[in-house]
Amino acid sequence: MGGLSSEREISLSTGNEVLKALKRKGLDGTAIDVDKHVAQKLADEKIDVAFIALHGAYGEDGAIQGMLECAGIPYTGSGVLGSAVAYDKVISKRIFKDRNIPTAEYQVFYKNEPAKNKRTIGLPCVVKPSNQGSSIGVSIVREEEDFAEALELAFQYSSEVIVEDFIDGKLIAIGMDQDVPMPIVHIKPESGFYDYEAKYTAGKTEYICPADIEEEIQQRCRQAAVMTFQALKGRGLPRVDAILDKDGTPYILEMNTVPGLTPTSLLPMAAKMAGMAFDDLIIRILQLASTDYRK
Repeated sequence: MGGLSSEREISLSTGNEVLKALKRKGLDGTAIDVDKHVAQKLADEKIDVAFIALHGAYGEDGAIQGMLECAGIPYTGSGVLGSAVAYDKVISKRIFKDRNIPTAEYQVFYKNEPAKNKRTIGLPCVVKPSNQGSSIGVSIVREEEDFAEALELAFQYSSEVIVEDFIDGKLIAIGMDQDVPMPIVHIKPESGFYDYEAKYTAGKTEYICPADIEEEIQQRCRQAAVMTFQALKGRGLPRVDAILDKDGTPYILEMNTVPGLTPTSLLPMAAKMAGMAFDDLIIRILQLASTDYRK
């Protein structure tokens, strides 16, 4: 947990909640705050299995997974390749398009190749770094004069930036237990934009689970989530995020392979509605830890 990314504090919150749950279940756990000495820490602790609560770079992008593979330590969540492709929004988008998974139209802007950065996507649009979480560096642009500033902000976090059509609809989250969808969560931020503040400030967002969506459309959302899980080589209990438009089409945003795991996070919320208590959810994730993603 912890680590070196911009999501360090959120990761510490997740890691501490996971550790408390493991200890309540009678397991012997230890917290490893990831830094450049993580390989030595792993060797010193002689752990049997790694529970990855490491958000952001090095934790969700396949880096820590590769280290654990080399050390022969089983770990939770997706494998090296699955983690890498899900974390990179540009690669995810290309896979969605290839697999006919509904996703917003987009183009990629390049920090080091400004000559290529000619926007063809209309307004409003969403500007986001290709490899950040927690809505860090994300902007909704409604006026032409705001676009350059939004692009500059996103480039602070990534050398590739996605500019995509703004889809007006319901923001939903679909937790997955392997390839089985959990009850859908409808996310209603007070401000209309689910940014960092809305995600992590109490009272800024309303969560409705199960979502008040007719069954036929829910089934459409579940099917898109399963397709996303399979296309991005999912493993364990990730979370698929989407925008449900007014016509009932779920436009996939991303799959989060290391979702937040505090009692008020989205995945535990869905699990609770499915009849799985928080501590049992943590054990379920741990039980699925393996090194078999190459098979």
